[in-house]
Amino acid sequence: MVVALRRLIINVDSLTPLLDTVNVPGDLRQLHASKLRQLANELRQELIDVVSRTGGHLGAGLGVVELTIALHYIFNTPDDLLVWDVGHQAYPHKMLTGRRDRIHTLRQRNGLYGFTKRVESEYDPFGAAHSSTSISAALGMATARDLDNKNHNVIAVIGDGAMSAGMAYEAMNNAGHLGNRLIVILNDNDMSIAPPVGAMSAYLSRLISSKSYRSLRHVATQVAMKFPRPLAQGFKRAEEYARGMITGGTLFEELGFYYVGPIDGHNIDHLLPVLRNVRDAKSGGPVLVHVVTRKGNGYPPAEKSEDKFHGVNKFDVVTGVQPAKKGNTPSYTSVFAKSLIHEAEKDEKIVAITAAMPSGTGIDKFYEAFPERTFDVGIAEQHAVTFAAGLATQGYKPFTAIYSTFLQRAYDQIVHDVAIQCLPVRFAIDRAGLVGSDGPTHAGSYDITYLATLPNFVVMAASDEAELMHMVATAAKIDDRPSAVRYPRGEGIGVELPESGVALPVGKGCVIREGSQIAILSYGARLQECLKAADDLAARGWPATVANARFAKPLDTDLIARLASDHEVLITIEEGAVGGFFAHVMQFLAVGGLLDKGLKVRPMVLPDRFIDHGTPSVMYQDAGLVSSNIVSNALLALGNTEQPKLVTPA
Repeated sequence: MVVALRRLIINVDSLTPLLDTVNVPGDLRQLHASKLRQLANELRQELIDVVSRTGGHLGAGLGVVELTIALHYIFNTPDDLLVWDVGHQAYPHKMLTGRRDRIHTLRQRNGLYGFTKRVESEYDPFGAAHSSTSISAALGMATARDLDNKNHNVIAVIGDGAMSAGMAYEAMNNAGHLGNRLIVILNDNDMSIAPPVGAMSAYLSRLISSKSYRSLRHVATQVAMKFPRPLAQGFKRAEEYARGMITGGTLFEELGFYYVGPIDGHNIDHLLPVLRNVRDAKSGGPVLVHVVTRKGNGYPPAEKSEDKFHGVNKFDVVTGVQPAKKGNTPSYTSVFAKSLIHEAEKDEKIVAITAAMPSGTGIDKFYEAFPERTFDVGIAEQHAVTFAAGLATQGYKPFTAIYSTFLQRAYDQIVHDVAIQCLPVRFAIDRAGLVGSDGPTHAGSYDITYLATLPNFVVMAASDEAELMHMVATAAKIDDRPSAVRYPRGEGIGVELPESGVALPVGKGCVIREGSQIAILSYGARLQECLKAADDLAARGWPATVANARFAKPLDTDLIARLASDHEVLITIEEGAVGGFFAHVMQFLAVGGLLDKGLKVRPMVLPDRFIDHGTPSVMYQDAGLVSSNIVSNALLALGNTEQPKLVTPA
């Protein structure tokens, strides 16, 4: 009745008349299956329109439109738990689960998150943004269900790229061992791990997922058990490998999964009966349904694009063209790539490693210059680090370029395989600090803390793009221990770049501006905010010293001791969490007795909370790491609660 009324009041001019009748999956399940193709077309067009205005991850969402509809149509979500891996593909899911009226706020401040988020919707049973977590989480949910004697379905959707991470196989191995009823949807949108999809494969998928086939298989197994053991094993292997030759499922069978597929992920008529069969098979262990899709499907500019519009800025819907960024300031990523290529031209032992992010880290440019010295190891950060360690033992100079937030995944390897063995692996840490619309899951908040706490490490942070060049050159020269350089996302500040980087003296900072009473010690890319604050303080009558630490480890203890001795207030600032650069400065000051004479020390770090997505500038204002905050901290430390009159510079 509600659906009927909603249809009556729909604007006749609507471009999405069927989609307008669907607010939640319960509405979707009221539709006749013959209407789902139209719904998919409308959903795809609205998705394109929305992301053209908000930016975001478009290609993955386009690839799962039909799959998303089919999953919500067959399964009783939210009672049935649907767990998406990574979440790049979750925009259609959000639009079908009561969030369509807010979809225009996607990735904007106080708007919808770009990935699944538990607090956002009951249809998001598990938060995501990093890869390869869905099977583990879903298995935990399925185990809890069985412990509670409940009978709902748990479905994990994972892409073929995410399957390259070891965690996915650990989860599958455990699932096969436990034998819980669990459904895994392998969304294969890139590499071909099975024969081509078509009518025959669809028929076979329906057959082997059906009750009759599974029952027949069970009977055959029981009969086979009456035979001598060698013959019984032979029957079992014959059935498994016969299916494996047809469907490509032998690997998954060996892990304990019942394999179904491959099926066409863009053909709803193929998806529905298979998913229904899998849903209704209440007995047995885990099942893997292999669905083949195309990233960017249904939008020609995305289909033709090399990355299938994986992540896009705002774009023109008709042409797919993304407006060129204003200005010509190079990004930190591009400066890193150029610098690394320059160093590699001089040293044939330099190699580059990335974990499935060649364009995001600039390693794609390095590959163009040195394809034989470039290694993309897939979504396997742990392996990337130890792979680099192995290269380092043989005299090579590996630069491992990984986003700060993803490097967290390999921390044990950093400790055990690199730091303890004091191997000269170089870490290029992109996306350091707050990153904007991808929010807290992608923020590079912790690398200062988790690296600087390790013995033997050299830990650097670039204050601008020119300094990044010098730090790449510095890392290339460090052959006796591991090193890391961190730098932010986005464009540099526009400083003039040298022809090539020059190695810096390890553990030495520099004074940028001399002042009195107040010293501001910056580590990393907040240096420009420090200089703005110094201008403001000088105009108020308190000229401040500004220093660039450059190194969190080893510390420039001479510089810090001088700042502490010659100033009343010492403010440190960094784009990192509590326990990072400031902790090391404070340790030195305390042990050295430099706090005993009344030095007022004020740390400025990221607050001890997760900061919601927004533009980087807004996020840093939220974090209290802008020039006005520096000024306020300095004045309060001096005991000036009232704002002094501005002093006009002579």
